[in-house]
Amino acid sequence: MPRAASEEAAAAVAAKGVNVYVVRLPPSVHGTGDHGFVPMLINLAKEKGEAAYINSGDNVWPAVHRTDAAALYRLIVEKQPSLKVLHAVAEEGVPYLHIAETIGKGVAIPVLSKSGDAVAAYFGWFSHFAAMHCPASSDETRRALGWESKGPGLLTDMVNGGYFA
Repeated sequence: MPRAASEEAAAAVAAKGVNVYVVRLPPSVHGTGDHGFVPMLINLAKEKGEAAYINSGDNVWPAVHRTDAAALYRLIVEKQPSLKVLHAVAEEGVPYLHIAETIGKGVAIPVLSKSGDAVAAYFGWFSHFAAMHCPASSDETRRALGWESKGPGLLTDMVNGGYFA
């Protein structure tokens, strides 16, 4: 279900008097057991023999460690804030180039820019996500709940968290 549809469903339930919260998770919720985008990108890089980014790679992805996201959910239950839409974002935007460079180093393969038709040839259905530029802030969430991220950042977690084992 797309985010808009799930948030519309939450609003419909809230309109009936139910106490509803929406937690917006970033493209990378990372940590032990991650089966999301980053492991998929690592596998793609291994398959292709190179780690790629699009154009200059300056598009950014927000990220959060899974334990920090879990702590946010706990705080919502405990504190029941008046803010109903919260952002579980520890890092506002990790440059995609840095993600590709970390993958390249971790797998010991070249890191290359892709553009034009080469983007779809490399990323396939994931092209839209690889090109996504979606900086996000959790300032309001932090103020409402006193939430602070404590887990490692995405790049550190990729290197030290077993992503390349």
